[in-house]
Amino acid sequence: MKVIILAAGIGNRLGKYSNDNPKSLLEFDGKSLLKRHIEILKELYVEEIVIITGYKSEMIVEHLNDASIPIRFIFNERYAEGSIISLGCAYDILTNESDFILMDADVLYDKNILSRLFETKNKNCFLLDRNFESGDEPVKICVDKNGIINEFRKKISANHEYDFQGESVGFFKFDASVGKLLASVINECIERGETEMPYEDAIREVLFKFPERFGFEDISGLPWIEIDFPDDIERATHEILQKISDIN
Repeated sequence: MKVIILAAGIGNRLGKYSNDNPKSLLEFDGKSLLKRHIEILKELYVEEIVIITGYKSEMIVEHLNDASIPIRFIFNERYAEGSIISLGCAYDILTNESDFILMDADVLYDKNILSRLFETKNKNCFLLDRNFESGDEPVKICVDKNGIINEFRKKISANHEYDFQGESVGFFKFDASVGKLLASVINECIERGETEMPYEDAIREVLFKFPERFGFEDISGLPWIEIDFPDDIERATHEILQKISDIN
C-alpha cells in the first residue's frame, strides 16, 4: 500500500515556534513529525511514501535523505494556495492505486491509531475521536443513527441532525473508486478557480455522492494532536508525548 503525506504548508500560525521552517520538521523529544511518520509506516510495511512538499521543500528532502523506506517527493509550487492543490499533485496515486492512505503531516500520534486504519475492514475509512474540544478549528465528522457519516467539515449547521460527532484525525484510507472520484472533483474545482479550498472539501463532495461507500474507526482514548498553534506544541510536549510513551 502507498501513503500520501501532505507536507506543503507554511505553518505561519505557529509564530516563533516554527523558526521559519516547514511545520512537518517540528521536533518532539528530538525527532521530527515526518521521521515519526516514517518509523511508524516502516513498521506497517508500507510499499512507498509519497510526500507532497511546498514551503522550503529542499529542507524536507535533505532531512529525509537517509530514510530506510522508499520516498518520492512531489513539489507543489502553488503551496500558498489551498491544500486541495497539494492533494491534486498526487493525481497518479489517486487514479492508479487499488487503495492508499492519505495523511496530514502535522499530527503527533500513537502508532496504534495508524494501525487501526491499516487493519480496518472499511474500504474507505475516516478516523474520528469523540473526545475533542468543540469550536471552529476541528474538522468534525457527524454520524447518524444508522452509523452513516452525514457531515464532514469544520462548521456544522445548528439544524443538522446526527447521533454523535468526533474530530477527524486527518488520516484516511481510500480505494480506487474513491481515488478516481477525488481526482475528478479536484480537477473540477481547480478549473473553476476554487484553489483556496482545503482538501477536505473534495472528500466531503465525494462522501455526499456515495455515503454508503464510507465507514469510520473510532479511536477515542488514543493520544494524538494536530499541530496548528503554539498551544498545540505545549500540549504535545507536556501531555501527548507522555501518553504515547505510557502506551508503548
